Amino acid sequence: MLKAAGLVLNRQNEKAVRYAGKAAAFLRENRITAFDLQHDDPDTVPDLIVTFGGDGTLLMGAGYALRYDIPLLGINLGTVGFLTEEDPDHLEEALGAIIRGDYQLETRSLLRVLNGKTGECFYALNDAVITRGGYARLIRVDASVNGKEYASFTADGIIAATPTGSTGYSLSAGGPIIEPGMNCIVITPVCPHSMMHCPCIVPEDADIRFLLNPDREQTAELQIDGRSMGSLNAGDEIHVTGTEKKIRLIRLHEYDFFGLTRRKLSEWGS
Repeated sequence: MLKAAGLVLNRQNEKAVRYAGKAAAFLRENRITAFDLQHDDPDTVPDLIVTFGGDGTLLMGAGYALRYDIPLLGINLGTVGFLTEEDPDHLEEALGAIIRGDYQLETRSLLRVLNGKTGECFYALNDAVITRGGYARLIRVDASVNGKEYASFTADGIIAATPTGSTGYSLSAGGPIIEPGMNCIVITPVCPHSMMHCPCIVPEDADIRFLLNPDREQTAELQIDGRSMGSLNAGDEIHVTGTEKKIRLIRLHEYDFFGLTRRKLSEWGS
């Protein structure tokens, strides 16, 4: 039974603020507590996360969904909308269906990302990226899979993406589109200084290691789902693998991944 919902939104977006307010009012009319997870300090633990924005906002909401181990619904106010589920014009209808339990849950894989130097651990729904950031030169990253040398990339960066993240930055960098139900990770270099460095798909439980080559003076930045998680120095190593933790997305309609992909790619092409 739904008792409380946490809302995640970009308060700089007027539409997000308006629709979040509308959602909060509807939920409270149905005796369900609603609060802004980013600004309020509630005592109540939510049973559901609702995001208002595009896929970027949903990625922020995914962090809360993972923390509380609860499902996630995205109200699409963005332009991409691979992850967000519902049109804002049907907001009350969608919330009513959730209150009635009239929905399905779709699980999405995550990456477990460990900074070998600091011991910090992160989880990524889309991707983990080592990028040169503000560093003026290309960086050199040595990649290995399950203890075996894969390649040494001289590039703008390197991406490890989930199937969910395969339609994001990895796709822009030339990576393949992967159906979200696949259990795998795609490694995609960003603008590599060699035509031989192609994307590579490995099993979800592979042990991937990215070493910022120690033989040259260089710095880089670690990004998780588009957010900076700190700087890296030569000799630092990032470990990436799959995890048993999952994100559960609420689906109110049949999810046609290939139809959505075809439509989105057509929109981008025009």
